[in-house]
Amino acid sequence: MLILGIETSCDETAAAVVADGRDILSQVVASQVEIHARFGGIVPEIASRQQLLEIVPVVRQALGQAGVAHQQLSAVAVTLGPGLAGSLLVGASMAKALALAWDLPLVGVNHLEAHIYANWLAPAPIPSFPCLALLVSGGHTLLIFMEGHGRYRTLGQTRDDAAGEAFDKVARLLGLGYPGGPAIEKAAEAGQPRYHLPRAWLRGSHDFSFSGLKTATLHLAMQEGLLPPKVGDPRIADLATSFQEAAVEVLAEKTARAALGQRARQVLLAGGVAANKALRQTLGQRCPLPLQAPPPQLCADNGAMVAACAFYLFQSNKAPDPNLDVQPNLRLG
Repeated sequence: MLILGIETSCDETAAAVVADGRDILSQVVASQVEIHARFGGIVPEIASRQQLLEIVPVVRQALGQAGVAHQQLSAVAVTLGPGLAGSLLVGASMAKALALAWDLPLVGVNHLEAHIYANWLAPAPIPSFPCLALLVSGGHTLLIFMEGHGRYRTLGQTRDDAAGEAFDKVARLLGLGYPGGPAIEKAAEAGQPRYHLPRAWLRGSHDFSFSGLKTATLHLAMQEGLLPPKVGDPRIADLATSFQEAAVEVLAEKTARAALGQRARQVLLAGGVAANKALRQTLGQRCPLPLQAPPPQLCADNGAMVAACAFYLFQSNKAPDPNLDVQPNLRLG
C-alpha cells in the first residue's frame, strides 16, 4: 500500500511516499529555517506564504524520487492540526485537490500522532503495545499511554511552555540563534553544568513546567552580566549546559516514573526535541523499559511520519473523509 504523506503544519513543507507504513520510498523537506532565523522565531504569515511557493515542487519531487505514478498510490494523507492555520490550509488544500483529481481516499492525520508514528518507520522494529510515548516539540510536551492504534490516554502535559519553546527562548536570550534546540545543544558541548537551575517536579503529577526554568535562566544571565549576550564568553556555554541538563533531567525522570506506574512494554521518544543527544542518553540510562527513538532526521516535521500514521489508521478501519477541514488546536485522543 503506497501512501503520499503531506506535512505543512508549521514552517516546513514536506512530502513523502511510504510503502505499507514502514518503507520510505521518498522524503522531501523544504525548510524555512534561514528565512525565520532573522526574526528569532517563526512568523506565521511568512510561513504560509512560503508553503504556497514550495508545496507543488515538493510533492512533485517526492513522487519523482519514489519513481511512483499517481495511479500506483493507495491514498493521500495530510496533517490537519495542530499547527498554524495558514500553513495547514496550504497542505490540506493540496491534498484535497490531489485526492479529488486522482480519485483517491483522503486521510486526515493528527500532527502529534504522526510524530509518534515516526517510530514505526524502518529500519526500527515495530513497537509493541502497550507503550508509553514522550512527545517533546516546540509546541507540545506530552506523556501518552498508547494502548493500540488510535487508542491514547494523556498522562501528563506541560502547564506552560513546551520544552522546545523553552529551548528557543533561552537560546534567543543567550544570543545563540535559531532554532534554539540545536543551538543550545551545540553550545553545551563546550560548557560545564556549573550553574544550579530549578527543576519543576510537580509532585503527584506527570505534568511538566518549564516557565520557571526559563525565568531562572534569565535572572542568572542578568546576575552574571551576560545581557546583552557576550559572544564567546565561556559562561554562555556553561549556562546553556546547565539549562539543558535541568530540562533533560525533568523530562527523563518524569518519563521513567510514569513508565514504572504503567503496564507498558517500552517507551517511545518523539518530536523535534527527541533529536537532542543529551535527552536520548539520559532517558536511556534512567528508563526502566526498552527505549526506542526515530533517527534525528525523522524527529523533525516530515511527510513520512504522516504517511505511516495514515497507513495504521487504515488498518484500524478509520474511514477516510474527503471533507476534512484543518483544526489548528487539534488535540490527541
